[in-house]
Amino acid sequence: MSAGFYRAFEDRYRGSREMIKQRLRAYEPFFAPLRTLQDPPAALDLGCGRGEWLELLGEQGFRAHGVDLDDGMLAACRERGLDVELGDAVACLRALPDNSLAVVSAFHLVEHIPFELLQTLVAEARRVLLPGGLLIMETPNPENLVVGASSFYLDPTHLRPIPPQLLAFVTEFGGFGRHKVVRLQEEAGLRGDTPVALINVLDGVSPDYAVVAQKQAEAAVLAPFEAAFDAGYGLALGQLAQRFEQRLEGRDDALRAALAELERHTIDSKLRLAGAESALEGLTRLGQANAARSEELAQSLGELGGRMQATEQALRQAEEARQQAAQQVAALLASSSWRITAPWRMVGGWARRAPAPR
Repeated sequence: MSAGFYRAFEDRYRGSREMIKQRLRAYEPFFAPLRTLQDPPAALDLGCGRGEWLELLGEQGFRAHGVDLDDGMLAACRERGLDVELGDAVACLRALPDNSLAVVSAFHLVEHIPFELLQTLVAEARRVLLPGGLLIMETPNPENLVVGASSFYLDPTHLRPIPPQLLAFVTEFGGFGRHKVVRLQEEAGLRGDTPVALINVLDGVSPDYAVVAQKQAEAAVLAPFEAAFDAGYGLALGQLAQRFEQRLEGRDDALRAALAELERHTIDSKLRLAGAESALEGLTRLGQANAARSEELAQSLGELGGRMQATEQALRQAEEARQQAAQQVAALLASSSWRITAPWRMVGGWARRAPAPR
């Protein structure tokens, strides 16, 4: 790898110092109890990089020392007056005496080394830690499917993702008394019980995690750390998957309710349609009856019209006959023969009125 490449890579993709320091404050619950082990607490940061963790520990009153193989990264530490050295992490550990440190940390280091070397690092860290001292190992979280399948391989020096269960077991097998998986850097909006989408299941799991392992010690030494070890941290894949399933179940319930309502409306519509069809059938029958009655009435009206025409014709004929008779009578009365025979008609009239012989 060319000189300066990794520092430029870290500057591009790791984020600003301020952002990294803010993220590292997630470990503050473990800070105060460490002061009960040693004052001031001594810390060694393996693969210290640009020194954000060393700077934060110094602000908290720790005596912090860092080691890294990349001199370009250490330049950022020296610019800030941090106590660092160029060297191998495991070799640095091996050079330290037993029970000499309150905390050993390795941020995004373990994914860069072979597994056998990881086991050696864990064993050496346990040796140099005080009873109750902490080993903190942070690494990308392959429970986040996008991290495990894609973004992990953005760094060309990464070897392989390490699942939380495996890294935790390495500390357990290495003789540490207890451990805590601390999931980190998830979106704040995904915390709580808000519904999640499929994309949140794929990339919403805490993208980083740490195993915080504690060296065995007496109960009184361990007691100040109880709250930090009992707390919950971050989001696991199972949590988001369960919330997504609950969202789907809620949609299924809503869909079933909508289908039931639709079925109810369908049945109601069918009943209304049946009633309408029955009413239409009745109206059709009534219409047919009315049509037949109308036809009968039309026929009767036709017959009546014919009769009226015949009657009118008969009346006209009678009127014509009356007029003809009146004309004939008038002609008779006006005739000379009617006037000549008038005396005889009078004698005939008297004779008809005379009394009959007894």
